[in-house]
Amino acid sequence: MIRLLCILALVSLVACKEEAAQDTSPLPLTVEAVGHFCQMNLFEHEGPKGQAHLNGLPQMPLFFSQVRDVVAYLRLPEQTHEVLAVWVNDMGAPEANWSAPGTTNWIDAEEAHYVVGSRLIGGMGAPELVPFSDAAKARAFATENGGKVMRLTQIPDEAVLAPVTLEGESDDADFEQRLRALSRKSGD
Repeated sequence: MIRLLCILALVSLVACKEEAAQDTSPLPLTVEAVGHFCQMNLFEHEGPKGQAHLNGLPQMPLFFSQVRDVVAYLRLPEQTHEVLAVWVNDMGAPEANWSAPGTTNWIDAEEAHYVVGSRLIGGMGAPELVPFSDAAKARAFATENGGKVMRLTQIPDEAVLAPVTLEGESDDADFEQRLRALSRKSGD
């Protein structure tokens, strides 16, 4: 009888541990959160943020300085863990604005309506995907700021994976031309 009770207790403990390990509820944004790609404090960057929960890393999500970055992460083949859930700031929430997108207003990335191609620039200086839980608010934002409303699966890879030329920087073709000109000068 004691052996049976021990086995039941062990099974119960394992079940609890597995349940806790799969908790993918969003975490509030805190001052300790840093961007996965840039390792910079998220509060130092404007615009909406994202978090991805990975299998085997309970309640230790990867945070992203831009929604564009979390969508890019989903599309890159290098992940070491299965992505279980992705959360993004709801920019239609009452407390959300561009300089302070909110700390607890997370929505499921797959349920969000994204404005793609707006005039607003994200926290890392790249064009941003602006998520909303309400499609009407997304359409109103797009009317005011440009862009198109899309769902996650409709966002083209170029919107998140293409290199970005930031203001004041030159593109690869310009860099190549300047490098060739410099080579010609040094060869004289």
